[in-house]
Amino acid sequence: MPSPAAQAAVAMTAATCFFAGTTLLAKALGSGVLGTPIHALQIGQARFVVGFLVVVAFLCLMPRRLPELAVKPPRPAWGLHLFRTVLGWLSGVLIFAAVARIPLTDANALSFLSPIATMLLAVPILGERVGPWRWGAAILALLGALVLLRPGDGVIHPAALLALGAAFCMGLEGVVMKRLTRREPLRQIMPINNAMGALIASAAAIPFFHWPEGAAQWGALVGVGLLMVSGQMLLLLSFSRSDASYVTPFLYLTLVWAAIFDTLVFGILPDAASLTGAGIIMAGGLLMAWREARLRRR
Repeated sequence: MPSPAAQAAVAMTAATCFFAGTTLLAKALGSGVLGTPIHALQIGQARFVVGFLVVVAFLCLMPRRLPELAVKPPRPAWGLHLFRTVLGWLSGVLIFAAVARIPLTDANALSFLSPIATMLLAVPILGERVGPWRWGAAILALLGALVLLRPGDGVIHPAALLALGAAFCMGLEGVVMKRLTRREPLRQIMPINNAMGALIASAAAIPFFHWPEGAAQWGALVGVGLLMVSGQMLLLLSFSRSDASYVTPFLYLTLVWAAIFDTLVFGILPDAASLTGAGIIMAGGLLMAWREARLRRR
């Protein structure tokens, strides 16, 4: 039987592959590789509808005798749930729109600014204190984002701004998620989030909806939802098996998978700016993870 640390590493590695795979399928759908391009709003709809079905199936298959199921959860904070769901839906739509227009490596790297956004937003919203090390990590990551935006080219690609918007939404969602997890269990949060998301995403996708063309598009749409929810579950499993300071650096394998997928599927090799910007953002994230680990040990 592998050790808990090994289980955590394997689960996180698989989760990062699934997350990168989600953006790969979204890029294939949105760029027209699999047929008529599908709008990002329709891809977002598939993510939540399939995700809701997977979460419901998972909860139905859970053993009924688990100790945590014997404790009645508190009444849901519907306002926080709705706010968190809208942010999650919006961040997904923005990143799906971005990957259809720019390399997967760039879009995923810019989305990794979300922990920095969470940290910065937690100061005024949650009253958390941020020390010099965290500020240094934030500045470093923002410098990496500036490299990825390529301002020296004269024109910043609008899709890069979409990825930045996705990172901001994910960061704000992280703050709301902190509030929710302080009062409600995940077994209540996940089905509510995916049910709300399915309704919101379906309503927003109506003007842009068209029936997928063939098995490839149907499979890719279903795959977006399956990979995203499976990745989230593996992420939670990884954090439950080991310390966050140990497993968090593995998250950056998402960038490695994204680069591999971009090269193998679309023939896009990361250029110097992509590698440099992603590396700087990764360094900022790892610096923050290292600082968090030291604070926990104290």
